[in-house]
Amino acid sequence: MSVPVITNKIGVIVDSFQVGVKEGLQKAQKVGADGVQIYAVQGELDPAGLSAGARKEWRDYIASLGLEISALVGDLGGHGFQDPSQNRAKIDKSKRIMELGMELGTNIITTHIGIIPDDPNSKIYEAMHYACEELSRFASDMNAYFAIETGPETAAHLKTFLDSLGSKGVSVNFDPANMVMVTGDDPVQGVYALKDYIVHTHAKDGVKLGHIDPRDVYGFYGYEVELDHEKIAAMAETGAAFREVPLGEGGVDWPAYLQALNDIGYKGYLTIEREVGTSPEADIGLAVKFLQQFRG
Repeated sequence: MSVPVITNKIGVIVDSFQVGVKEGLQKAQKVGADGVQIYAVQGELDPAGLSAGARKEWRDYIASLGLEISALVGDLGGHGFQDPSQNRAKIDKSKRIMELGMELGTNIITTHIGIIPDDPNSKIYEAMHYACEELSRFASDMNAYFAIETGPETAAHLKTFLDSLGSKGVSVNFDPANMVMVTGDDPVQGVYALKDYIVHTHAKDGVKLGHIDPRDVYGFYGYEVELDHEKIAAMAETGAAFREVPLGEGGVDWPAYLQALNDIGYKGYLTIEREVGTSPEADIGLAVKFLQQFRG
C-alpha cells in the first residue's frame, strides 16, 4: 500500500524518560515533541497536593516550553474498577484528575479499568459498568473523556462494553502494541471497530512471542494479580510471551495502522510510550523521527 500522510501531533509520555517531571518536559521539548502526557495519580501532579497557584505554574511552565498536554494519565492501578469496595474512592479521585486536566488544558484522561469479563451478568462486570457509567456522565458533562487503554481484551468486546454505557464520556486510548503483544488482536481492524470512541493513541510497538493469559499481565479481581506498570515493563523487556520493541520493528503495521486512523478521521495525538530499555531519551528521539517520516 502507499505510505499514508499524517497531520497528527506527536506526543511523549514524560515518565518514559525516567526522570522528574520538569526534566522530562525539557527532554520532550529537546526530542521535538509537540506535546506530553503526564501521570497525575501521585507525586508532583497529584491533584490532592496542587493548589490553584501550583496548577497555574505548571500550565505556564509547560506552555513556556512550547508544549501542550495531550492527556493526563489517571491510572489508579490495583484491579481497576473491578472491586466494588474500592470503587467509590477511585471514582472520586478519577473525577479530581479530570478536573485537573481541564485546568491544565487537556480534556483527556487515560486509564486502565481492568479486564472486562465475558459474562455481562457477573458481579465484576456489574461493578465496572456502574463505575464507568458514573464516570462517563461526569466526563460528558464537562466535555471531557475518560479514555480506556486498549490491550486487556479484544476491540470487539471493548466496543460492546462502551456501547452499553449510554454516553461517550468513557472512550478509548488506543495502544496498538498492547493488542499485538497480549490478545493478538489486529490493531488496524481495532481502529475501525472502535472508530467512534478513539480520542487519544499511544505510539508503541511490540511482538507476541507466545500465548499469555491477559490476567497475568493486567491482573483480575480474585485472581491474586493486580495491575502493576513496573511488572508489565519487566515482562515487556525480558518476558517469554511478548516483547516491546522500537517503533517499526514489531508487529504493528504502521502504514496500515496510520492509514486506518486517517480513514476514521482521527486528528489527535500519537503519543510515544517507551516502557523498556536503558536509553529512553535516545529511543524516544528515534521514535519521534520514525513518526515524522509520515508527515507530508
